[in-house]
Amino acid sequence: MKVNVGGIDRVLRIIIGAVLIGLAATGTVGWWGWLGVLPLATGLIGWCPPYAMLGWSTCKTRKA
Repeated sequence: MKVNVGGIDRVLRIIIGAVLIGLAATGTVGWWGWLGVLPLATGLIGWCPPYAMLGWSTCKTRKA
């Protein structure tokens, strides 16, 4: 798996995922809040399957 989630995208995914999980755990939102596991996981791992399928990447390219 090649990293395709970078920088700001990664931070936002982790924050949004953690907030959704927290809201679901406290009962503020319904069961759908547990879907926050997906952005949290992709943010922590740095790889997003839909990005890979579409050939997208938010990582900066390295210059040699």
